[in-house]
Amino acid sequence: QVQLVESGGGLVQPGGSLRLSCAASGGIFSRSTMGWYRQAPGKQRELVADITSGGSTNHVDSVKGRFTISRDNAKNMVYLQMNSLKPEDTAVYYCNARFSLSRVYWGQGTQVTVSS
Repeated sequence: QVQLVESGGGLVQPGGSLRLSCAASGGIFSRSTMGWYRQAPGKQRELVADITSGGSTNHVDSVKGRFTISRDNAKNMVYLQMNSLKPEDTAVYYCNARFSLSRVYWGQGTQVTVSS
């Protein structure tokens, strides 16, 4: 059974940093595209960044230059380093694993709050 468990969220002041981690189990994650999504109150869930099995990354414009996604296939881990955080980054952040169009898995989410 595929499981994704996020950690590393919390409360941080504007301009601060956090590193989110996602521990994956129950599948061959080296073959999947892994991603981070977020959902703010009253808004739809949106892509933040993703990384292919080959290591190619994609970051949405609003986080480019501030966030960095990475993965460690040997440990079945994916990370999101978040720097220069802004209040508008406040959201629940979800880890995502995509093996195919029909095989997509989600973690439970971790809260990130950026506030002074």
